[in-house]
Amino acid sequence: MDILGWVLVIALFAIGLAGAVYPILPGALAIYFAFFVYGWFFSFEPFGWWFWSFQTIIVIILFIADYVVNAWGVKRFGGSKASVWGSTIGVIIGPFVIPAFGLIIGPFAGAFLGELVSGSNLKKAMLVGWGSLVGLFTSTVAKVVFQVAMIVIFFIWLI
Repeated sequence: MDILGWVLVIALFAIGLAGAVYPILPGALAIYFAFFVYGWFFSFEPFGWWFWSFQTIIVIILFIADYVVNAWGVKRFGGSKASVWGSTIGVIIGPFVIPAFGLIIGPFAGAFLGELVSGSNLKKAMLVGWGSLVGLFTSTVAKVVFQVAMIVIFFIWLI
C-alpha cells in the first residue's frame, strides 16, 4: 500500500509540474492534492497549521499570478482590454486547436487579433502579441519556481 501511495503522490507532482507548462492540467491543485493523498495513505501528522497555511498561500498566489502576469505582459506592451481577453482565450483554446504549438500560437494570435479588433495597426498588434508571449513565459517560469517550492517544502516538512 505504501508503494501505491508514493506512486500517486509522485504522479500528482508530475501532473502539477506539467500543468505549469500546459495550462489545461490542474497544476498547483494537483500538487496540493498530493499532500492529501500522502495524508490518507500515511499520516496527516507531519502537516500542521503552518504547512497548510503556507501551501494554501502559494496556491492562491499561483492562481492570481497566472492571470495577472499574462495580462501584465499584454498591457506592458501597450495592449488593450480586447487583447488581454484575446490572449487569455488563446491560452485556453490554443492547445486544443493546435496541440503541438497552440500554447505559444494561441495567446499570441489572441492578443494580436484582439488588438486589431480594437483598432490598432499591424505593427502595434504584433508588439502586443509579443507581449502576450513575454507574459506567458514569465508566468510559466514563476509557476515552475513556486510549484517546485511547494514540493521541496513538502519533503522538508517530512524530515
